[in-house]
Amino acid sequence: MPAGQRQNRLAFEKSPYLLQHKNNPVDWFPWGEEAFARAKAEDRPVFLSIGYSTCHWCHVMEKESFEDEEIARILNGHYISIKVDREERPDIDHIYMAACQAMTGQGGWPLTVIMAPDKKPFFAGTYFPKRSRGGWPGLIEILEQVREKWETDRERIAQIGDKITEAVKSQNIPEAGELSADTLHLAFQQYRDRFDPVYGGLGSAPKFPAPHNLMFLLRYWKMTGAHEALSMVEKTLSAMHNGGIYDHIGSGFARYSTDREWLAPHFEKMLYDNALLAVAYLEACQVTGSKRYARVAKEIFTYVLRDMTSPEGGFYSAEDADSEGEEGKFYLWTPAEIKEILGGEEGDSYCRLFDITEEGNFEGRNIPNLIACCTAERAAMLRIDDAELTGLLELMEEPRRKLFAARKKRVHPHKDDKILTAWNGLMIAALAKGSRVLREPRYSRAAGKAAEFIWQRLRRRDGRLLARYREGEASYPAYLDDYAFLVWGLLELYEATFEIEYLSRAISLTEQMMDLFWDQENGGFFFYGEDGEKLIARPKELYDGVMPSGNSVAALNLLRLARLTGRSDFETLAGRQLKAFAGEVRRLPQAYACFLMALQFALGPAREVVIAGSKDDEGVKQMLSAVNEAFLPETVLVFYPEGEAGEKSTEIIPFLRGKHPVEGRATAYVCENYTCRAPITDVRQLLAALKK
Repeated sequence: MPAGQRQNRLAFEKSPYLLQHKNNPVDWFPWGEEAFARAKAEDRPVFLSIGYSTCHWCHVMEKESFEDEEIARILNGHYISIKVDREERPDIDHIYMAACQAMTGQGGWPLTVIMAPDKKPFFAGTYFPKRSRGGWPGLIEILEQVREKWETDRERIAQIGDKITEAVKSQNIPEAGELSADTLHLAFQQYRDRFDPVYGGLGSAPKFPAPHNLMFLLRYWKMTGAHEALSMVEKTLSAMHNGGIYDHIGSGFARYSTDREWLAPHFEKMLYDNALLAVAYLEACQVTGSKRYARVAKEIFTYVLRDMTSPEGGFYSAEDADSEGEEGKFYLWTPAEIKEILGGEEGDSYCRLFDITEEGNFEGRNIPNLIACCTAERAAMLRIDDAELTGLLELMEEPRRKLFAARKKRVHPHKDDKILTAWNGLMIAALAKGSRVLREPRYSRAAGKAAEFIWQRLRRRDGRLLARYREGEASYPAYLDDYAFLVWGLLELYEATFEIEYLSRAISLTEQMMDLFWDQENGGFFFYGEDGEKLIARPKELYDGVMPSGNSVAALNLLRLARLTGRSDFETLAGRQLKAFAGEVRRLPQAYACFLMALQFALGPAREVVIAGSKDDEGVKQMLSAVNEAFLPETVLVFYPEGEAGEKSTEIIPFLRGKHPVEGRATAYVCENYTCRAPITDVRQLLAALKK
């Protein structure tokens, strides 16, 4: 029977990735005890394939292998085959990716693992073609060889499984110690050594945005005055926006660039990248006042609110790289297409500015980009600086709208419409910060709607947070990242709106996180809760890769909450966390940018700013703007409203007591180490105090 006319067990799942494989001739199981019980009863090895719905090479491997009848006969006859969506089950992905890295020294998706029925892995890799080619082993050959070994050398397989499992478990015992400012200086030196002075970013190809690296460098500049750190950030942010990794017609960033110049991405767009990049551009805008950085942040939000927001207010996960079976097809142009839409003169101008040529810059077609026009030589010749480039882009806004309208008629890439608590937490944080920096209340309203959606739809009746929502179903006990990232979002929402309920919820989730995830013996937070499925290891993630780790974000959250609430238990736990991972961080601090931000905050001096008065008072508005437009990563901002709301706020933030408006005027209290200066009623004096 043709593959398209049958369905396997994945047809009953909610994951878009699993549903993409429901018509495969492979007899897939979702992860669960049924699959492992069958493997044990039939004495078969387990073939595990992990990926996600917008993964280009996952699509390639599906078409080459999992839609293939020959591969299916081998898998169905000799293996139990399991499909896992890494975005639904990051706990499983963490463990078996660590196993793959231990066995091969590398990892990626699709992740291919073969294990015994006891879940211990003995073979791992990533993408494999159907048959061997170009030195690349083929999946058919691998499956036949493993089947033979399974039948003839079971003892050796068991030894490998035990060894790899112990290696994965050992990674979860951190090396304790002490950290100091020296670690921050070493991290900066390591970033400087890897920095690309021509195109920005770290290293060569492929290049990932990793915005938290830039956020650390901004804080390092603030701490030390090292102008080089700020220059590295500005070079990278400008170069990324110039490149094809940025969608100059529809806005938003792709996941990473395949080249040094940021020109050619794998075209998938991820919610988490766009959230973190928006934060980086907003913070750079605070530091430099650049209208260009503000523009990029606004355009990211336009993309997310237009294309990635559900009717209920939650944010979708990702958009695919492929459409009509071709990578990037949706995003590519020829000069003829541009001129047909814009006309000859306007089309010529657009093509010159955005590098649209007859020969093409990507497989015979073109990715719109500003790289050529913004090289040092070309910019000098055209006398273009950042402000003038912003002006040029504004002039090109009408042509961009015309091209966007035409592009909407194309076949769109697949959209992964599941709603993940963790990634939504990041976008809530970004939008809330955007509301403050850009003075745009609709961003905080969108963030608040998403936060309310999660609070109402992604919690069990007992209050336990859940990880994924799709088509009316919330599922999977939330992981550390879900708690940490959502708390970050709620803290940013509090500082954007001063609705005390957001802070109350952040505290409640943090207490729950402490109960479910904290390692009493060695310190730090485990990735999945004590009430989660018991896997072969309980991972404890610290590496700040394409996303910051839950441990890093949790450490900074605890420190901010300690400042806001005065609770010593939060500060004590954050201190234990910083010590628990110190040995690991000292060895290669550049791998832990977000954790280093927590260290910077802990080293201090941290500061609290209280604004007292009525939200409608013009003086209060001016004071809030002064704080919001400044780059103050060491500062927590609190508002003391009048009346009953003020009393409720003091129950959670005790140090607010007594900080009333002076003589009915808007008043600011600037405090360090829980000691406050004299009250300030003039915005110029507040600005001077903040600069100190």
